Amino acid sequence: MKTKLTKNLESTLYQYCYEQGAYVVEEVSMPDKKGIVDTLSYQQLPDGTIEWRCYELKVTKSDFHSKAKLSFIGNYNYFVFPQKLYDEIKDEIPAHIGVMIYRAFDKKAMDLAPQTLRTPGFLTIAKKAQYQELQVDEKSLTSHFVASLFREVDKAKRVEKGLQLYSDDQLYKEMRKRDKKGYDIYKPNRNVYDRYVDDIKDDAITALQEELDARNGEYQELKLELQDIQSPNLEDKL
Repeated sequence: MKTKLTKNLESTLYQYCYEQGAYVVEEVSMPDKKGIVDTLSYQQLPDGTIEWRCYELKVTKSDFHSKAKLSFIGNYNYFVFPQKLYDEIKDEIPAHIGVMIYRAFDKKAMDLAPQTLRTPGFLTIAKKAQYQELQVDEKSLTSHFVASLFREVDKAKRVEKGLQLYSDDQLYKEMRKRDKKGYDIYKPNRNVYDRYVDDIKDDAITALQEELDARNGEYQELKLELQDIQSPNLEDKL
């Protein structure tokens, strides 16, 4: 599971790459079993050449020393660290690998900002990466990049469609899973089923009240029309 800090680094890096004019996607599997890179960016330069950048996000010393393969196959390759971690391991970073430092925005400053900030922090380059030739076949890398982009689009569409993608049986099973401790007769507000039934009842009462109000409105209009019709006849008799 990703920690909150990791997610903050990830979202800030995404925005940084976007603002640089690059296409970017997270968790891309590399060709030739070169591992999975945390973030990969693709950018076409003014002269038409393509520049690939790989980013590995690390938030703890144990994470940095993990045996997981580092997929630094791009033209430029970077570690992304919080400042504290960088201070601890900066002497262990290979000469050709760059470093970007994440710093969180001050909470008070965020609250006073005139508009909502797009990221929880910002990045600075502490060490520039050295250029290297792409370490994998570019066509294969492009194919993997596109596949990862499609995965993210598919996820977004599923979120947009929401629960309509699931059958009634699937939804029922999921509701059963939510009630792992069983039915609590002393705290009904904790039971999904009671909450659901209460909502249904509230919706039904609201719908009936709206219909009753509409009927009363129609009745009052008809009553006024009837009075208007009867009033002239009454004056004639007088």
